Amino acid sequence: MPELPEVETVRRSLLPVTLGRCFGPIVVREARLRWPVTPDLASQLAGQRIHALDRRGKYLIFRLDHGGLIVHLGMSGRLQRIAVDTAVIKHDHLDLGLDDGYCLRYNDPRRFGAVLFSDHPESHPLIKGLGLEPLEDGFNGDALYRLTRGRRVTIKAFIMDAHRIVGVGNIYANEALFRAAIRPSTHAGRLGKARCHTLARAITEILVEAIQAGGSTLRDFVDGFGHAGWFQQNYFVYGRAGLACRICATPIKVNRDSGRATYGCPTCQR
Repeated sequence: MPELPEVETVRRSLLPVTLGRCFGPIVVREARLRWPVTPDLASQLAGQRIHALDRRGKYLIFRLDHGGLIVHLGMSGRLQRIAVDTAVIKHDHLDLGLDDGYCLRYNDPRRFGAVLFSDHPESHPLIKGLGLEPLEDGFNGDALYRLTRGRRVTIKAFIMDAHRIVGVGNIYANEALFRAAIRPSTHAGRLGKARCHTLARAITEILVEAIQAGGSTLRDFVDGFGHAGWFQQNYFVYGRAGLACRICATPIKVNRDSGRATYGCPTCQR
């Protein structure tokens, strides 16, 4: 958390209020994020206009006059538009001032995120090795089939690998595999074309539905204006261990896959 739907929700909420704005004063209260804030961030952003706000996987990219600002929310980060004189609270690490009296305030209790300037964002080490975007035309069953050939890793671990497919975190991997009726422990390379098409479609559908619901708020996620998401109300398997499957009433099982909690229905998924 946040996963692709949450990051896309933040992007969509901030886009209308940041497009065309210029960066003003930058206040760094804590530079020790997972990727430290560089001392020259303020000078790199000073006066730069925001021409676009894009997303690549779980990364936000502010397109500027020169270069771009890469923001990653880590596991607990928030990026909210607030008035510059709003009282600072615990874990408010960074203010990105704008020229309209507001700022984008970055709060992150775990400090697993990043706020980094890059002259060429697509070439930045955090961006350049990312895989297919599951909401773009290039992602489909044929692409998934090609990627999975010869792969002995579980299909759940495979679709969560950002070097293959970006943004499909633990929550949505569980939900997509349930919708596709595929057992998470199935080896990726054993899926035929038909099941790859089913799974690719399920991944896209789940992500779109989650975005429409404003993402999932399990603990602390909010969009750029502090609004919580509600897709968690629609979960079929994630976090429902021991509860009856919504389709067949079999108790949902949970185990571990690559260190992550993995939920599924032993009857509906095969």
